[in-house]
Amino acid sequence: MHKALIYLFGMLVVVSMNEKAHGQISTDDVDGRVNTINTAVPFLRISPDARGGSMGDVGVASSPDANATYWNLAKLPFARNDAGASVTYTPWLTDLVNDVFLAYLSGYKQLDEDQTVAASLRYFDLGNVQFTNMYGQDQGQFHPREFSFDAGYARKLSDNWSMGIALRYIYSNLASGTSIDGVTFKPGQAVAGDISAFYTNAIDYANGQSGTWNFGVAITNLGSKISYSNNAQFKNFIPSNLGIGGSYTQDFDEYNKISFEVDINKLLVPTPDTLDLNNNQVLDYSEQSVVSGVFHSFSDAPGGFKEEMNELMYSVGMEYWYNNLFAVRAGYFNENKRKGDRKYFTLGLGLKYNVFGINFSYLVPSGSGVQRNPLSNTLRFSLLFDLGNYRD
Repeated sequence: MHKALIYLFGMLVVVSMNEKAHGQISTDDVDGRVNTINTAVPFLRISPDARGGSMGDVGVASSPDANATYWNLAKLPFARNDAGASVTYTPWLTDLVNDVFLAYLSGYKQLDEDQTVAASLRYFDLGNVQFTNMYGQDQGQFHPREFSFDAGYARKLSDNWSMGIALRYIYSNLASGTSIDGVTFKPGQAVAGDISAFYTNAIDYANGQSGTWNFGVAITNLGSKISYSNNAQFKNFIPSNLGIGGSYTQDFDEYNKISFEVDINKLLVPTPDTLDLNNNQVLDYSEQSVVSGVFHSFSDAPGGFKEEMNELMYSVGMEYWYNNLFAVRAGYFNENKRKGDRKYFTLGLGLKYNVFGINFSYLVPSGSGVQRNPLSNTLRFSLLFDLGNYRD
């Protein structure tokens, strides 16, 4: 079977589990057990930006560029150029296959000093998959693919504050026409929205140097559930997410500056059904509404507050620029071992000449188990174009 099915199989497991009775975990295993939060269309949470990807996947409060449409749309009114575009290519599972990839195209235009519009297109291609039945008999080929398209608007509220909103259409065709355990799959469709805020403040120091503080918050992919079958009773959550970030940039002189950034992310999705410490059933996972799921995502973990804290994901990153022409980046991403165990270091370079820029990123897995990552030892890149006029 084609190795691209690693992703596809995981997705179909999530779907088929929701078509059946929910599994339970005994109270003896609640403290210290693996309890990963699963969602449909996880490609929406794959960083499509080589710059942020080279800094541990930070970007909620980094300086704005065309990829802010993914991280925090509210940053764009503070972009130095009044228009920009970006394209990113991300190979996927390169150690196993050569036809699985994520492509991302984004752009923005400032209407005036206060208002900005933006749009982006994300496409995830899983290559050709050969299906077989339990006896190994050929069941034909399929080409799983997913995409999303969004458009947004951001506006300055003051010299330091801005907000942004976006709407998104999501299409996921993993195994249309295929049947598993009596369930016939169809393409899934959903709509979602983002709302974000951004604060920036520049400081001039007495020694002639300057610094900039940025803070951001973004709620992304907040929208309808998605279904892969004609049974409307069983629908899957999409990866709604809360991201909070901060950054500081120190300008030493006209040639040298360095930034330090940190992001904290949490999925706004209920924890899977389990028994709590008192052997009581936790809220039904799949039957919750989107709004209920968002609010309960902060308090429904069967392990209590400790497990809720384990659901936070942390990213830290550093970026050094010389003469706004050459950048060196590094970062680290950490996820609790019982919530996915993704831990990795990232490295990257950036080059800029006039209106053209290119960013590279490289991911190195870490942790006790050295959990394999689909981007392990993979080089990915983004092209950026600064269009329109430059603002000081």
